[in-house]
Parts: sequence; structure tokens; C-alpha cells
Amino acid sequence: MVRKATKKQVDRVKSKDYQTVAKSFYDGAEVAKEYEYWNASGVLIIHSAIAYSDAICIKYAGVKSQGEDHIQAVSLLKEILASSDENKKAFQNLEKMIAHKNSVSYSGEVYEAKDIDLLWKHLDRFKTWAEDLLRR
Repeated sequence: MVRKATKKQVDRVKSKDYQTVAKSFYDGAEVAKEYEYWNASGVLIIHSAIAYSDAICIKYAGVKSQGEDHIQAVSLLKEILASSDENKKAFQNLEKMIAHKNSVSYSGEVYEAKDIDLLWKHLDRFKTWAEDLLRR
């Protein structure tokens, strides 16, 4: 059973602010990766993706996901956007990144280059998709 996302109203003009935050997290993840701070890079990758998701939800519906369960960001995107093949791939990329959130942030698991390369692949695909939607 898929739960409806808990959400809060946000003025649509704030979408650009969330996109700026997403890009900042992306750039920070890139710097952390260059210095081989793998876990820091992973955390920033995931937060970048979540901020891109928020920017899209705000732009298209004037809402964003609220709460500690970040998988609800995916549920909210699914509520707002049509179920096309391209969107489904983007949702899967976001789900795969969010699945790493606890392990990269809180578990004490040490990430390595190969782990971050995988997360980067998902983020780059998600970012390309998100930025296309945000340009429309």
C-alpha cells in the first residue's frame, strides 16, 4: 500500500530557491568527492536530489513533502506528475538514492568511491530530468 505524502503549502516562487539549494548541494558533493570524503559526498548527493524533488513539487503544485520519511518525496512526485516512462525512471533514481540515506548518514557504514560513483549516476540522471522539468 502506498501512503499519500504528508505535504505543506509553499509559494510557487520558492521553487527557484529550492533549485538553488539543490545545485549548491550538488556542487558541495562534487567537492567532497574530489577530496575523497565519500560519506559527505553521499549525504550531499541525496540532499541535492531531495531539493530538486521539492523544487519540482513546488513549481507544479505549490506543495512540498514534509516529515522525516524522505521516501514520501517520491510519493508526492508520483501524485503530482503523470506516470510516463521517463518519469518512472526518475522516480526510481530518486528511490535508489533515498535508500542510501540512513546508511550513508547514520549507520557508521564507510562509503567508498564505488558507492559514490553509483549514487552519482543516479543523481546525474535525476538532475538532468529535474532541470528539464524546472525549465518548462
